[in-house]
Amino acid sequence: MTSSPDAAAVTRPRRTLPIPVGVLLAVVAGLAFALQSRINGAVAGQFRDGFAAAALSFGVGTVVLVTGVAVIPAGRRRLARVFRSVRAGELPAWYLVAGAIGANVVLAQSLTVGVLGVAIFTVALVAGQTISGVLVDGTGFGARERRPPTLPRIAGSVLTVVAVVWAVESSFGTSTDPAAVVGPILLPVVAGLLYGFQQAMNGRIGRIAGTPMIPAVTNFTVGLIVLLIAWAIKQLVAPTTGTFPAMWWAYLPGLLGIVAISLSALLAPRLGVLLLGLGTIAGQLLGSLGLDVFAPAAGAHVALSTVGGTALTLIAVLVATLPWRSQRRFAEAGRRAHDEAARSAGPATAEPTGVERPAR
Repeated sequence: MTSSPDAAAVTRPRRTLPIPVGVLLAVVAGLAFALQSRINGAVAGQFRDGFAAAALSFGVGTVVLVTGVAVIPAGRRRLARVFRSVRAGELPAWYLVAGAIGANVVLAQSLTVGVLGVAIFTVALVAGQTISGVLVDGTGFGARERRPPTLPRIAGSVLTVVAVVWAVESSFGTSTDPAAVVGPILLPVVAGLLYGFQQAMNGRIGRIAGTPMIPAVTNFTVGLIVLLIAWAIKQLVAPTTGTFPAMWWAYLPGLLGIVAISLSALLAPRLGVLLLGLGTIAGQLLGSLGLDVFAPAAGAHVALSTVGGTALTLIAVLVATLPWRSQRRFAEAGRRAHDEAARSAGPATAEPTGVERPAR
């Protein structure tokens, strides 16, 4: 009996990606996010509506991706492969709505930045995202293997949160009532916690589809639906008063989002969600610092704490990435345990090595 094309796609040898290269690509994704945020902020000012700006960004990305999948035969086949996996029970159907989590980050920003300020919002989001990375990797959610929280990974996570606090220290206000931020601060923390799970789900979808473009399609489509519903509800309370942007660069955030989400889906199974998140955060800080230096917004200035916090973030990523002796020992122990389990199972049931197993 011949194997199906889907089975062949699943069992082809896994392409390894060096961790330093993967982390560098995660930094690129963060740079894309930083530029996307800057442009979205300008578009929101034009609209006088953050929901409308986010919906425009998601709308552009959705049109580009859906058109590409519809026109390219390989795109249609890979999307059909994902739907077949859902019907077969190999992929939970609710993974396809991971894009709602991305929309949730935008909603949390729109609802809480006015109360918390950008600095507190950023720290809360990064704290939630970092904790999420440890949880997702430690439990093996959506992945073939668990990545327990070793000492270097925990140290890198803590250093990242400290670095972000330092980087945005100059933006903290002195008039914020601590009691008033207790409730609102939960929204960005929860959004950050969910974001790590979204990256894991995207990685699983991309692994089944054989391309990171398919999770980008599902993310943008679902995110656009959520944002349009939120924008319609907001219209009933506070209608949009601005004008539609005529600048060509107002449509770039959708394309930058495609780059960022596709890279995240590609890297999540290879790096784990924690390292992916740390690299992305570093890229966001680097991108924001670069924009403030070379294309500053009105009234913006570069504080020494921003430079120091960005540098500390890069150090944190190195701490979590470098192959410390404890991490090598853990990896070697994991390989020995796998080999012993394969030998005890016997040749008839031992799984071949060097190939990617079907997602369960």
